[in-house]
Amino acid sequence: MSQSDRIFIGGGGAEYGEPQNLILKYANRHGMIAGATGTGKTVTLQILAESFSSQGVPVFLSDVKGDLSGLAKSGSPEAKLHDAFMKRAATIKFDDYDYSDFPVTFWDMFGEQGHPVRTTVSEMGPLLLSRLMELTEAQEGVMNIAFRVADEQDMLLLDLKDLQAMLVWLGENSSEIALRYGSVSTASIGAIQRRLLVLENQGATQFFGEPALNLEDLMQTTPGGQGRINILAADKLMQSPRLYATFLLWMLSELFETLPEVGDPDKPKLVFFFDEAHLLFDDAPKALLNKVEQVARLIRSKGVGVYFVSQNPADIPEDILGQLGNRVQHALRAFTPKDQKALRMAADTFRTNPDFDTADAIKEVGVGEALVSTLEKKGMPSIVQRTLIRPPSSQLGPITSDERAAVIAQSPVAGLYEAALDRESAFEILSKRSAEAAEAAAKAEAEEERLEAKEKELKLARKFDGYTTKKTTRSTRSSRSDSLGTTLAKTMIKQLGTQSGQKMIRGILGGLFKGR
Repeated sequence: MSQSDRIFIGGGGAEYGEPQNLILKYANRHGMIAGATGTGKTVTLQILAESFSSQGVPVFLSDVKGDLSGLAKSGSPEAKLHDAFMKRAATIKFDDYDYSDFPVTFWDMFGEQGHPVRTTVSEMGPLLLSRLMELTEAQEGVMNIAFRVADEQDMLLLDLKDLQAMLVWLGENSSEIALRYGSVSTASIGAIQRRLLVLENQGATQFFGEPALNLEDLMQTTPGGQGRINILAADKLMQSPRLYATFLLWMLSELFETLPEVGDPDKPKLVFFFDEAHLLFDDAPKALLNKVEQVARLIRSKGVGVYFVSQNPADIPEDILGQLGNRVQHALRAFTPKDQKALRMAADTFRTNPDFDTADAIKEVGVGEALVSTLEKKGMPSIVQRTLIRPPSSQLGPITSDERAAVIAQSPVAGLYEAALDRESAFEILSKRSAEAAEAAAKAEAEEERLEAKEKELKLARKFDGYTTKKTTRSTRSSRSDSLGTTLAKTMIKQLGTQSGQKMIRGILGGLFKGR
């Protein structure tokens, strides 16, 4: 069933004998895998990853439950489902079905189940960081100012302590900053610092730093021509769903920013599977939704296909859902009016098949069965078909921790990301400036104290010098005497000008003349 220009998904139509293929030329037009829990979405993701890898297309996917690590190990005839797989392969006429392992690179944001994944604060940018921390509009404005000032002053923002130090600097210089960028309130800075503390507690400290992930390491092929399957361990990461969603969106944004335009290649340069896609859109602000829509619309011209995996198509905004040309819809449950409405909307997105009612089929398909519609010639969607999904060639279920460790040790990127780097950045620069300022202040204070001590010493020297003391005393006494005499004279003159003063003069003069 293998062909160089397409991948085999399963058998559809009457008796499941009609092959359902995904043409590689249209694989970068994006897609969706949807269905309720337990209907087979994970296996569909696994067989698509296998097929892309076999055709030389690198894959990136997140492993939420840990089951997809089995891609690194071949399936086995001793496996419990061997007979069922062989029967299904015969039913859908998958004649060349066989077991095989695939080249896998394990990644882990926490560095526990794979190579560490890091990025810098600068590369993440203020928009995604604000989304990650659920900041208000005013707080997001402060974040933008912090990034702008750091850029103007050539201070790198690599890790969280760089950003924290930058925010402290903004608070200390808020009056000067306000003249150019607007007010920076201490309340907003304090709120951002508290959110950064929450991120630290969630393990984001390990995510922000260097060496940052080189996206080219996600797009490798083996010497034999197989595309490497990059698996992100997301079981622990899912405990911080906003961090998980922001990280994957950052990856898409970075791919969009760095990859060159290639138009419509014969096959994708990379296929990206976004599991638990609803986490990307839950409570997302309008600016972020616009960003996702822009990336989804334009990144296909960079040769990247994006496939959203979710329980319900209604989890994905309509503007983005309309761009997903390749669809695999597993069973949906419709127990409430809201569920029934969502089911009908999902059915309406498919090109109608006259042989069955699409809405009824979505409720009726069994485990491992799905409704499939892919893009055909000229990019038109095919008529929807009830399809029996092909069995996986790799192991169904997780590998052991020892097997995982062996795969990690043999990885082409082994040793490149394990040791963290901490070069000079905003934290070190501001710390150095603070230390220099403190040292200068200490020197100035010491000089001031020295001058004060010298002046005090000079005053004491004057006090105990004999000549100086005698001269000072006489001058003081003379000054006091002159001052006292002057004061009495002035008082006497004032009194003579009054009526009582004149009477006193007449009395004195009268007495003198009487005596004569």
